[in-house]
Amino acid sequence: MDSLTSELDYQDNGVEDLDFNLGKLDLTSQEFLLDEVDEHIQANLEDDIVKEALKTGVDLRQYSKQVESELLDVENLSIKDYIKESKNIASLHKQITACDSILETMEQMLNGFQGDLSSISNEIQTLQQQSIAMNVKLRNRQAVRGELSQFVDEMVIPEAMITHILETAVTERHFLEQLHELNHKINFVKEQSFKEAKSCSDVKDILDKLKFKAIAKIREFLLHKIYQFKKPMTNYHIPQNAMLKFRFFNEFLMANERHVAREIRDEYIDTMHKIYYSYFKSYSSRLMKLQYEEVADKDDLMGVEDTAKRGFFSSKPSLKNRSTIFTLGNRGTILTSDLESPIIVPHAAQKSEAKHSFESLFRSQHYALLDNCCREYLFISDLFMVTGSAAQDLFNHIMGKTLAKFLKNMDMYIAECYDSIAIFLCIHIIYRYQVLMHKRNVPALDKYWETLLEMFWPRFEYILHQNVHSIKVIDPSKFGHIDVRPHYITRRYAEFSAALVGLNESFPSDKVERLLAMLQAEVENFILRMAAEFPQRKEQLIFLINNYDMMLSVIMVGSRHFVLLYYRYKGRYKDCKI
Repeated sequence: MDSLTSELDYQDNGVEDLDFNLGKLDLTSQEFLLDEVDEHIQANLEDDIVKEALKTGVDLRQYSKQVESELLDVENLSIKDYIKESKNIASLHKQITACDSILETMEQMLNGFQGDLSSISNEIQTLQQQSIAMNVKLRNRQAVRGELSQFVDEMVIPEAMITHILETAVTERHFLEQLHELNHKINFVKEQSFKEAKSCSDVKDILDKLKFKAIAKIREFLLHKIYQFKKPMTNYHIPQNAMLKFRFFNEFLMANERHVAREIRDEYIDTMHKIYYSYFKSYSSRLMKLQYEEVADKDDLMGVEDTAKRGFFSSKPSLKNRSTIFTLGNRGTILTSDLESPIIVPHAAQKSEAKHSFESLFRSQHYALLDNCCREYLFISDLFMVTGSAAQDLFNHIMGKTLAKFLKNMDMYIAECYDSIAIFLCIHIIYRYQVLMHKRNVPALDKYWETLLEMFWPRFEYILHQNVHSIKVIDPSKFGHIDVRPHYITRRYAEFSAALVGLNESFPSDKVERLLAMLQAEVENFILRMAAEFPQRKEQLIFLINNYDMMLSVIMVGSRHFVLLYYRYKGRYKDCKI
């Protein structure tokens, strides 16, 4: 308490000792701002207490002293209160000092903690960097381990592979599986040897021994299957199916031992071309014996008389009815329902003494050829892995001799053939078989079909020209007695023309239309020459009308030309009758 009193006394003394040296105030100085003084005075005048004092007329000096006295009283009271609470203030001062000490300690702790956090952050960053580095190393090791593990697996030769390749039969599934694996390892080691991998030398010797053993077993198996073709009465489709089942054998040979693969291929070609040639040569010769004995020859033409006789020493029997070679009848079924019917079996047909037309034998022979060629072409393409020209060359080596034999036989036959409908039916059989092979995606016989057409078309044109000529050279006066009924040559023409027009609809040909136009013109001339033999105009017209009427009734397509001629002569007949 004494210290507080002394402190207050000191403050009072200090106030009394203050010496304010204001110097000389120059109120007229330019630096003194009168405007600011006015604003200050104006602001004080606005005070409520000042306003109230001015209103009541209080003396400002007296009022100032009163205020000072009141302030002094308040100050004394405040000092007393301060002295009264001095202990509490001293205690508060101690507490504040203690708090400052505690806060200072906490500040030091926080500074230390901040330093520790900074250190920990640096350590975390270091750990993160180490973690990233370890992650990269781990990924690299895993990648290397995966590559190395795969490399080792590809390089190692398991015991099971050695056992199956050496001891298991080639027809077993395990042998085929291990052969695939062996082929893969051979290719892998070959690839790695180009990269100069040292480990290749460790397994190369074992792989070579396994490869040679597998090649020997495969060669023996395939040659055995090929030799089975040579056995009499063998259905060679069975060993072919077995070879297709193990087509990978040939792929393995081509990849690892080409001269053995070539040996297998050459042996197959040599065997199959002999088998096909022998089979089709025998089949064709036996098949042609089933042809009708009555066949058309050079005298069986449209303009030849039915009464014409053959020479006494002729070896061929004459046709009982020459009109059959100008009529289609049921022969057209060879292009529809019978086109893909089963082939003719010669020994069965001989037992039943059945005979067939040439086009029926031609269809049977070439349907057998088509079926076998399609199967053979697809077989060699699959087994020997060839396509395009390579497959065609391989097919020609197998079937070339057989096809040449067929062409030679066809050339010999058609050189003596005068049955134009049979020739035309064979042409349309060829067209349909071409389409059938294209549907089967087999182009192997395209050239053969074209060669056949080049043989058949000229012969067909030649026969029709011969028929046209035979009508052109007819002398109506040699027929002897004639009547107004339709002439048999007119009927032949009508039936023949209807047959060709009907067949030509499916595969239209301008050649056929031109030839029929020539034939039609000669038939018209012939009818006119025959009509001229009648002495009376009425008989001439009746003959013409009867012939055109018969032709219209036969030619169901209703040729516009014949219709016009028919009505023209019918009109003339009416005029004559009137």
